[in-house]
Amino acid sequence: MTTVLVADDQDLVRSGLRLILETRGLEVVGEAANGREAVEATRRTAPDVVLMDIRMPVLDGIMATGEVVRVRPATRVLVLTTYDLDEYVYGALRAGAAGFLLKATPPDRLVDGIAIVAAGDALLAPTLTRRLIEEHIRRPPPTVGVPPEVQVLTEREREVLVLIARGLSNTEIAERLFVSEATVKTHVNRIMGKLALRGRAQAVVLAYETGLVTPGS
Repeated sequence: MTTVLVADDQDLVRSGLRLILETRGLEVVGEAANGREAVEATRRTAPDVVLMDIRMPVLDGIMATGEVVRVRPATRVLVLTTYDLDEYVYGALRAGAAGFLLKATPPDRLVDGIAIVAAGDALLAPTLTRRLIEEHIRRPPPTVGVPPEVQVLTEREREVLVLIARGLSNTEIAERLFVSEATVKTHVNRIMGKLALRGRAQAVVLAYETGLVTPGS
């Protein structure tokens, strides 16, 4: 059973999320009313997934996300926010969040999203994907050749990183490259290690920022 920690500064939101999750077979192991409580509760309960609000007192969701993935790398952080234009969402992904959803997301979609990030995949709402593209468009054109930030990767690892950034799962990447899923997992682990990434969401951000992936490519 997937275990979840709910971090939100509103009692009503936390209670509603707990009810939604528990009635759908997930175990809520704790709640937190601010970012500092979220970090301490993560340390204490070791959840599979933390549902993290962004705007919280004491310690905001961005800082809390960074601390959560540092104290317990196995825990995945799924950011929940009210506004799809929240300027802090991008920062949360940089800090190591595994995904991003709006609080208006239907309950079943939320449960599916928890399962996705718990399994190690990234979950990016369409609005965030558009923001990554828009951010890339505002940048200067990429230099010719391999971006220096990813030169440490082998050619095959860069190929896998591109496919991750395009939203493919390990199974889909294996089918595209005609290799086993175990081989893909090995490549993904090496990419994360070499680039010091905490998850697939950060890999997507990096691929866009470096120009390894371009809009429409």
